[in-house]
Amino acid sequence: MTLFRIKSLVPTSLSALAVCLLMSACSATRFVGDDGLLLTSVKVSSDTKDINTKLFEPYVRQKANSKWFSLFKIPMGVYELSGRDTSRWVNKVLQHIGEQPVVYDSVAAQQSCQNLTRLLQNMGYMNSSTTISSKRKGRKIRLNYQLHPGEPYVINLLEYDIQDEEIGRLLDANNTKKTSRLKEGSRFSIDALDAERKRITSVLLDNGYYRFHKDFIAFTADSSGGGKEVRLTLHLLPYKANNNAPETAHPRYKVRHVNYLPGNDDGHHLRQSVLEYNTAIRPGGFYSSSDLQKTYNNFGRLQAVKYTNIRFRETEDTLLLDANIQLTYNKPSTISFQPEGTNTSGDLGAAASVTYENRNLFRGAEVFSVQLRGAFEAITGLEGYQNEDYEEYSIESKLTFPRFVAPFLSYSFRRRSTARSELSIGYNLQNRPEFHRRVFSTAWRYHWSEPKHYLSYRFDLFDLNYVYMPWISTTFRHDYLDSEQSRNAILRYNYEDIFIFKIGFGMGYNDGTHVARLNVETAGNVLRGLSSLIKPKQNSEGQYTLFNIAYAQYVRLDLDFTKLYRFDDRNLLAMHAGMGIACPYGNSKILPFEKRYFSGGANSVRGWSVRELGPGKFKGTDGRIDFINQTGDMKLDLNLEYRTFLFWKFYGAAFIDAGNIWTLREYKDQPGGLFKFNEFYKQIAVGYGMGLRLNFDYFIIRMDAGMKAINPAYETHRQHYPITRHNMGRDFSFHFAVGLPF
Repeated sequence: MTLFRIKSLVPTSLSALAVCLLMSACSATRFVGDDGLLLTSVKVSSDTKDINTKLFEPYVRQKANSKWFSLFKIPMGVYELSGRDTSRWVNKVLQHIGEQPVVYDSVAAQQSCQNLTRLLQNMGYMNSSTTISSKRKGRKIRLNYQLHPGEPYVINLLEYDIQDEEIGRLLDANNTKKTSRLKEGSRFSIDALDAERKRITSVLLDNGYYRFHKDFIAFTADSSGGGKEVRLTLHLLPYKANNNAPETAHPRYKVRHVNYLPGNDDGHHLRQSVLEYNTAIRPGGFYSSSDLQKTYNNFGRLQAVKYTNIRFRETEDTLLLDANIQLTYNKPSTISFQPEGTNTSGDLGAAASVTYENRNLFRGAEVFSVQLRGAFEAITGLEGYQNEDYEEYSIESKLTFPRFVAPFLSYSFRRRSTARSELSIGYNLQNRPEFHRRVFSTAWRYHWSEPKHYLSYRFDLFDLNYVYMPWISTTFRHDYLDSEQSRNAILRYNYEDIFIFKIGFGMGYNDGTHVARLNVETAGNVLRGLSSLIKPKQNSEGQYTLFNIAYAQYVRLDLDFTKLYRFDDRNLLAMHAGMGIACPYGNSKILPFEKRYFSGGANSVRGWSVRELGPGKFKGTDGRIDFINQTGDMKLDLNLEYRTFLFWKFYGAAFIDAGNIWTLREYKDQPGGLFKFNEFYKQIAVGYGMGLRLNFDYFIIRMDAGMKAINPAYETHRQHYPITRHNMGRDFSFHFAVGLPF
């Protein structure tokens, strides 16, 4: 009886709150004054389809109140729940987290018209205009800014007036005129002219013209010929030190000396060779703005350096510059402690890690770290097992070099590349009631990036994992590994000693709107090549071994893509698609457990808990080992998430997820899990839900509540489509995570 009342009160309370907010929003005009009008809607439209009105919306001075999910004016409704007595704390809180109703301002509207018209003119629509239309209903008003672009002007003739002979020769040598975006026949626009000024200025700043700036470039536009054609002339003016100084040729500077100044009292922490390696500014060369910025970037990515300050000093009566680079350093060593709490199916536990980090191990900004971690969990309810505790201890060490460390690479290439090399080594000890596991791992990786093209890369030269099983309990071995009735091939394979020697490559693209990732890895090919040479013995399963231990052989490909659609500064839609496929071959018939795919959880189909979905229409047979059976060789994830700002640090989300995993081979312990082209689309699971995020900028705490909508594990219509009739105990999942799902 009590349980029924709790369930029924929740939707009643939410409904009452929603009604109050809507009623308060309807009465918002009581806050706009007797002569005011509540601005309820602002729209920008255009006479022509060539204009993207989204680009014009930020130039509107006054916008209507914001909406949650672009539909509900909840922030204004919260504000309206407050009273006029601001001395009461309740009213203060409501007004702080809410949003004051926007009162129509005719002056701001006229200024918006001027802004929009000016923007049209900057785009080449010189005879454009903007008008306002409004609709009033009671004490509310809706605005529409109508753009009238007209015909754009085009460049009929382009001429250059370079009043500095040396600069003229330099621009000709660099084909600067030919690579210009200003072309005869192209649209005339202020934005294009300004972009050309910046481009030429950048070329000259990279070629020694330390005192050049874009104000030395001017344009003359003549449209007296009639029509919509412009005769354009670019003027590069001579140098003047000040308004009263005579006109001269622009001075071209070279770098004389590069000096390194310590910002700390204890001198330089980096070796001289490291300082020079990260300095793109070279004595004897022309001054270059790009080299200056690259030097800032190079020192900025060194964890040993806290601040970098570069100043150029002119040498009197010469065209020589001295570069003074002042470096302030971080403390070389830090120690951090991080506690954790765990809850696995009701079994409580705790974990803690201690990390030591040295940011400048060999005085070359090398980062050396050692992490010690321990975990304990009290395991209950396991019959037939003596020890009911889980213990884990691990040590991991990393050494990162802020450059390429590799043979056969030229010094100039290594200096041009923004890269780091990483060596890692680790050991993990796990003792469970069912088994003991030891994992040794070591890897050598390279990371580098191309910031101008939004690209990043990762290359795993080698990644070795050795899994050793020193002990397996008699009960576990009898129940799952050796018994003819319950033998599980996937489970058995993953509780044997194994070598995993892989090589991998990853590539990422991120421009803030589009995010794409590609990852390819292959394992066992090097060892298989050695096997063909030395002809080692094969084990009873026909596998080649290394030190009498079989090694895994597989190839795996992962693709991931996300696109963001921003409706305004408070609302966006995130679309995500991810797929992966891995195939064992040669020395392996089954993928290692760590390389198999799983579905469900906070970053997948959120209507299911982690490792609860799939493969295919597999339902699960034994809850104790379904974490093994509910894995696959390929995966598909499709996600649609609408994100909206709520108030303070809180953001909301509404999402729809779809996907599943499948196997590439038929396994008797995973009935219905095999991928088939004519059936897989019928086995795509669908979930939906709502989420709440607490955004602290440097990290995000996320809570998502998901419901199953289509469940491929069931055949009957009622269970296959639970969206029509939910069973909360079966169809609801709650997820707590850090960071966005994609």
